[in-house]
Amino acid sequence: MSQSEAGHVPATFARALNALRAQSSPSSIAIACSGGLDSMVLLHLASNWCRAHGVNLFAFHVHHGLSPNADAWLAHVEAGAAALGVTVDHRRVAVDKRGSGTEAAARKLRYRALGEMCRAHGATLLLTAHHLDDQAETVLLQLLRGSGPAGLSGMDAANSAPELLGNPELVMARPLLPLARAELEAYAAEHALAWVEDESNLDPRYARNALRHQVMPALAQAFPGFQQRFARSAAHAQSAQRLLDELAEQDLAASLADDAVDVARLRSMSLDRVYNMLRHWFRVRGLAMPSTAWLIEMVAQLLEARHDAQLLVTHPACHIRRHRDRLYITPKLAILSGMRDPDDEGVIEKFGESFAWRGEGQLAFPAYGGVLHFEPAETGFDAAWLRAQPLLIDFRKGGERLKLAPNRPTRSLKVHYQAADVPAWERTRLPIVSANGELLYAAGLGMDCRHFGTAPAALVALRWQPANA
Repeated sequence: MSQSEAGHVPATFARALNALRAQSSPSSIAIACSGGLDSMVLLHLASNWCRAHGVNLFAFHVHHGLSPNADAWLAHVEAGAAALGVTVDHRRVAVDKRGSGTEAAARKLRYRALGEMCRAHGATLLLTAHHLDDQAETVLLQLLRGSGPAGLSGMDAANSAPELLGNPELVMARPLLPLARAELEAYAAEHALAWVEDESNLDPRYARNALRHQVMPALAQAFPGFQQRFARSAAHAQSAQRLLDELAEQDLAASLADDAVDVARLRSMSLDRVYNMLRHWFRVRGLAMPSTAWLIEMVAQLLEARHDAQLLVTHPACHIRRHRDRLYITPKLAILSGMRDPDDEGVIEKFGESFAWRGEGQLAFPAYGGVLHFEPAETGFDAAWLRAQPLLIDFRKGGERLKLAPNRPTRSLKVHYQAADVPAWERTRLPIVSANGELLYAAGLGMDCRHFGTAPAALVALRWQPANA
């Protein structure tokens, strides 16, 4: 390797780190170090750069326990880091080896452990050793899976991944992404770096290994330099995805009304725009991305159903409902599983949850999907009286009656909900509070005035707050 080539790897790394430092000025940097070639090169480069710039460096290792050589890998990382004066920490994780998802499970646990170690040591920048060949493999894998622009965008040079790392303050960067594995091998040889080999990397049962050992060599022979072209394609896909995200954000802002999507607005858009916007809506709500087939079927049902249909589409993590030409994302409550709407003469088997109020400002009821607040008020229940009552929270069974004000008639909850324009599907998840069989409060409506206290007693009003509000 010539002198100019020898300086290419550290120069590329330094440019990436200088740019990251200009953006966030991290006082401490961590690297994910498995002990393999890529991460040992990263350790060597990072230690040189951090020493020159007066930045603390940590090397973090995750011990999966999947290989009989795992202890030796940890020892190798510790020895290599000690030789460079770098502080090491590690975490042991237990990976479920059952089923076919071992690789994905190990990845999830690994990143969560890395996030925990970064938080423990105050590191706000985590470096990983992904390189140009890894990027090409990722793009090809996503292409084989039929992914769209988001998948074909590959790996970013830097991003935050709080759902993966469990640390919203942490930035994960890949400073070796422009470099090919062959360049890292040459750098390691020049500096006499030692590394370990994970025997699982030779197992062709893993899709990435099959690509690495069977497909990529054939591509390299037939199309030399294909990795760089794949990287350019990934950059184009990233640009396209950013435009799609901007359009989806604009469409969603124009379509939202009271946290619901206007179905009439969807009908005025092309199907491609509808799919794009709905995917964005799921993403901002933190929901798993639905498959294309599921999304197409959902949109067809939403747009083709009659105007007054009470439509329900089930997503693994939520319900998608349509009410009066509005689209709602509603949470699933385990306690509601199998229940039917009492307005539809269904039967509810749940018998409620007894509790006592001891003067708390609020009480959480996870099984009912929210929090019950007790607030000082000018009109409400006598606080001393309420403390003495055996209280029950439940979902309505049908037939309950409520009087909201002295000058208003006593009516059934069904009539009250209809008058308040509460969707039928929402009524089944609004709890009621009673004492000794007498209704005191119905979420979404209010308190029964027949049980109100009088001044000068301390009065309390009840208020229900859904967990997703």
